[in-house]
Amino acid sequence: MIITRTPFRVSFAGGGSDLPSFYTRHEGCVLSTSINKYMYITIHPSFNRDETIIKYSRTETVRDVRKIQHSIARQLLLDYNISGVEITSTADIPSGTGLSTSSAYTVGLINALNAFSGKYYSQEKIARRACELEIEELGEPIGKQDQYGTAIGGLKFIRFLTDGAVDVERVQLSRETRRRLSGNLLLFYTGITHSAGEILREQNKNIASEEDKFRALVRMTEQAWEMREALLSDNLARFGEMLHEGWLLKRRLASGISNPEIDRYYELALKSGAYGGKLLGAGGGGFLLLYCEKENQKRLRAALSDLVELPFEMEAGGTKVIYIGEKDWD
Repeated sequence: MIITRTPFRVSFAGGGSDLPSFYTRHEGCVLSTSINKYMYITIHPSFNRDETIIKYSRTETVRDVRKIQHSIARQLLLDYNISGVEITSTADIPSGTGLSTSSAYTVGLINALNAFSGKYYSQEKIARRACELEIEELGEPIGKQDQYGTAIGGLKFIRFLTDGAVDVERVQLSRETRRRLSGNLLLFYTGITHSAGEILREQNKNIASEEDKFRALVRMTEQAWEMREALLSDNLARFGEMLHEGWLLKRRLASGISNPEIDRYYELALKSGAYGGKLLGAGGGGFLLLYCEKENQKRLRAALSDLVELPFEMEAGGTKVIYIGEKDWD
């Protein structure tokens, strides 16, 4: 048996600039961090070697890999020419919540299949392969930040160059700044799951055809650079304020990014001491990220008592193989 563990990611600024409709015209960038919530993938030979079993929210058992309904698992097993295995996924959070569950699955499965095949890929190569699979082979209307955000650990500044290349720079904070930042970030689950595809399709269309939305996203990339500098200069209050500024801009990119219920919770948070925040992922639901200093967190939690808080910490590591059992297959 082989087990991989892949962290989910939280994006602070620049989301949407990883879409080709934007970065082919203007360099994109995001500031993000991996967190200590994970996707686990296990793979081992099936008891009946004629069967391939995929277990996620449902269980599929097939004799022909081409009949697997889970598109990511099907495509990767075909690419690696592997069958007769059982693959199981387990996650710390539900899908459709803005923490990149789909890309974490892809990244973790690539890592697991490499180990199963006796191959080694760097984290960056795993991210690149995950982008190829999801965007080019499967045609998903998504960008590249999730694959790099989950494959490569830590606090990162990720640039999406106009030629399609991706550059990843680790943001090195002092121990005290990192401790304060991690302690002042809170996640609340709105209870709303969503499909990012529809929002991203509209956003792609809007960026390509409406100049005001394109300019708004240009400003969001500028904010990502400014937020990075705020962290490096230990100006965490400014970092929190810029989360709010970025959220106001992001709402302009597509119609489904927010809704009245989410707006109500966000306004409550601001009135209760949060400097700023944002919905994670494409928007429409999922997790609400807030920046709030320690002295106001009790008041904030009381104001948002209808929501479930997800305690978390920033994670330094990326995707990794955490267990390799004895090889008992041919």
